[in-house]
Amino acid sequence: MTSYRKLWGLLLLVLGITFALLGFFGKEVYREAPPIPDRVVTTDGELLMTEEGILDGQTAWQSVGGMQLGSIWGHGAYQAPDWTADWLHRELVAWLELAAEDVYGAPYASLSPAEQNRLEFELKQEYRTNTLEAASDTVVVSERRAQAMAQTANYYSRLFSDDLALQGTRESYAMKENTLPSAERRAQMADFFFWTAWAAATERPGKEATYTNNWPHEPLIDNVPTAENILWSLTSVVLLIGGVGLLIWAWAFLRREDETEPAAPIQDPLTAIPLTASQRALGKYLLLVVGLFTFQVFLGGATAHYTVEGQTFYGIELSKWFPYTLLRTWHIQSALFWIATGFLAAGLFLAPIINGGKDPKYQKLGVDILFWALIVVVAGSFIGNYLAIAQIMPAHLNFWLGHQGYEYVDLGRLWQVGKFTGIAFWLVLMLRGIVPALRQPGDKHLLALLTASVACIGLFYGAGFFYGERTHLSVMEYWRWWIVHLWVEGFFEVFATTALAFIFCSMGLVSRRIATTASLASASLFMLGGIPGTFHHLYFSGTTTPVMALGATFSALEVVPLIVLGYEAWENWRLKHRAPWMENIKWPLLFFVGVAFWNMLGAGVLGFMINPPIALYYIQGLNTTPTHAHAALFGVYGFLALGFTLLVLRYIKPGLVFNDRLMKVGFWWLNAGLVLMLFTSLLPVGVIQFIASASEGLWYARSEAFMQQPLLETLRWVRTVGDVVFIIGALAVTWQVVSALLGRTQPQPIASAGSEAKGNISA
Repeated sequence: MTSYRKLWGLLLLVLGITFALLGFFGKEVYREAPPIPDRVVTTDGELLMTEEGILDGQTAWQSVGGMQLGSIWGHGAYQAPDWTADWLHRELVAWLELAAEDVYGAPYASLSPAEQNRLEFELKQEYRTNTLEAASDTVVVSERRAQAMAQTANYYSRLFSDDLALQGTRESYAMKENTLPSAERRAQMADFFFWTAWAAATERPGKEATYTNNWPHEPLIDNVPTAENILWSLTSVVLLIGGVGLLIWAWAFLRREDETEPAAPIQDPLTAIPLTASQRALGKYLLLVVGLFTFQVFLGGATAHYTVEGQTFYGIELSKWFPYTLLRTWHIQSALFWIATGFLAAGLFLAPIINGGKDPKYQKLGVDILFWALIVVVAGSFIGNYLAIAQIMPAHLNFWLGHQGYEYVDLGRLWQVGKFTGIAFWLVLMLRGIVPALRQPGDKHLLALLTASVACIGLFYGAGFFYGERTHLSVMEYWRWWIVHLWVEGFFEVFATTALAFIFCSMGLVSRRIATTASLASASLFMLGGIPGTFHHLYFSGTTTPVMALGATFSALEVVPLIVLGYEAWENWRLKHRAPWMENIKWPLLFFVGVAFWNMLGAGVLGFMINPPIALYYIQGLNTTPTHAHAALFGVYGFLALGFTLLVLRYIKPGLVFNDRLMKVGFWWLNAGLVLMLFTSLLPVGVIQFIASASEGLWYARSEAFMQQPLLETLRWVRTVGDVVFIIGALAVTWQVVSALLGRTQPQPIASAGSEAKGNISA
């Protein structure tokens, strides 16, 4: 118990300090967010735009899919440009052309180097100087800049319409024709794009860096990495090396192995407990998991194909009905839904086991209600996404019923409320089984940690309600990453680790002390880097140097515990040989081994590849980001959810024998497809883009001219091979689940030693 007390104390200390840092510097995000001026005027007093117009433009951008169509400040989709970088470069080039005509009466390209240098110096002075008048909350721009802004806005108005002259560009960007039909709303969206570019070019008062820490790379105005960027990047590398060294040292010298493993039971203890009504009702959850999984995989293939044929699918004009923006939205949202459903099913399966093999009163009814609520939220959010992107939904309803515009939280606010309500209801269903068990005598520390992780999953999704439709972009990004990073990568990680430890402990394969100690220690390590590591997503989102320092420092520590996951994978796989009956769950176990591998490679190696500020400065918004995202989201959470699905399937279908041929195809083709997808297409494209970004600027790495060159088109075509391999693996897993649930299986006989096995669970 003393060791538990120390571990609990360490975990609480880590949580207290890291959440204090997250909260304190979160206040700085609010304080230091780039100002949205009340007015933007020319030196002659002509009104160009207002704060209300800029915010109206933000809502217009949300309605067309927001971050699913290009990106802002580097966050979003990767096919169309980053609108911040693209607007900024176009406006700068327009200014230079106007200046060349005004001063020299000739095009800029025809000027001598000395003449060009003179204009570029004036350009830098004009754009980096902060002309915000604090007293009147007004930004003043020159007449020449106003003309450059008008030219750029006109281009965007034509691009987002059905102007025939830009049809080829829309195809290159995978934009549907007449993306935003209203001319008024296109003008407002242009105001919003201007403001994001203004913040990226204008220095903070009293600083030599812009509001976005000199991002994006734009040589024309000396937007280059700051000294602090380089300092904290080097610091993060040193901390990573030091952290790995300390972890290896601690692993070698402090880890105790003096406790012998418990003797494995003669039979699987979980099969000795009769299935409850609520557990038998989980079959439909598993069908929902593989149904959405299959849907998501095919959407991923179609979305990837849009990067080659921007408006058609092998000649079919699919974008008229299902444009890239919509399919990418559904692709990401369906992934989040099926992965979450897999976790919910695992929890609901464990609840009666924790409760001594009994359902709390009305538990099955609750399980059924939750399932149909999930169906309503999934269907409602998908329909809302469609109506929003098709511009059928009224503008004033878009945020609540249509498309929020923010990647990973694209669903309308009403559906987001429904999702949170469902997760909170799941928490209630879990606690009804857990609380009575906590009151029983015995060692309940592992169960207490599992309870805490369940509570965090149930409650922390609510962070998404701290921003609204017209919330400042920097503030919105802070809360959005609470969901994408902290909720998913933090508390789901702890839940998964603890749930697996609880399952193996309940099977009698691991001692309760070892399971508890390992889970508490892992939770501390995950949270130490994971909570303040949230800031590594916010280096260039209108935040200051302290946020960059904190994010770089702690995101390096996030990688440290992932180093030993290879050992964890071996330990999990070794359990297969502890008892003959473990052969029955060989395939779920192998999926858990895959989780450890992809955690190390996808979250660790590929994650740290883009985490240091100097790396992210050049590659934020390039295909290096989805390289990490695919490997981490599917490789870790996808494999984990599928492992939970297969495990629950095995127990709610007691007579099930997994089809080895199907499962070999499912497991190995999923892994092979993911490897091919990453290393033959996404990563090579990202590396080539990185070179372009570092040499010319981010605008060029995302431009039509660069992305449509033959080599990059070929690499995107090559991805088809990996996609097909992956799809075959997905179909094999899906068919295994569907055939097992809808087919007939003979129940296995239950040995009489069940009461002894039960004791392992209730202890």
